[in-house]
Amino acid sequence: MRTTYLAKPGEVERKWYIVDATDIPLGRLSTVVASILRGKNKPTFTPNVDTGDFVIVINAEKIKLTGRKATGKIYYHHTLHPGGIKSKTAGEMREKTPERLIETSIKGMLPHNTLGRKQALKLHVYAGSEHNQQAQNPEKLDITNLI
Repeated sequence: MRTTYLAKPGEVERKWYIVDATDIPLGRLSTVVASILRGKNKPTFTPNVDTGDFVIVINAEKIKLTGRKATGKIYYHHTLHPGGIKSKTAGEMREKTPERLIETSIKGMLPHNTLGRKQALKLHVYAGSEHNQQAQNPEKLDITNLI
């Protein structure tokens, strides 16, 4: 009798990938990275188990925003004080906090529950080309053929 394989949390093997975001559109990068964080690139993918890998994104400041997104896409947050709604355009976020721009884009593509929050912890974004995870020996991932 054939049975469907279901991964168990203890038997998941994780790898480290490094992705260079230079001149890659934000949405294209985010979909590929979110898929890797969820583990959908593995044959052992199980929707209710975190089977994903760790991803390091470097050169976040060189991400490409297509069309009018640099001026037209607006991110809002509220300070919880009366009249405290704040807004930033995607271009302003790319200038000041490019890590936050990529993180919010990728987190929006993950499940909105405890599993998604756990998967988002495996994402590491850096504005420049230097990162702190050299000890993990990350494998360079060329996503130009995946987008």
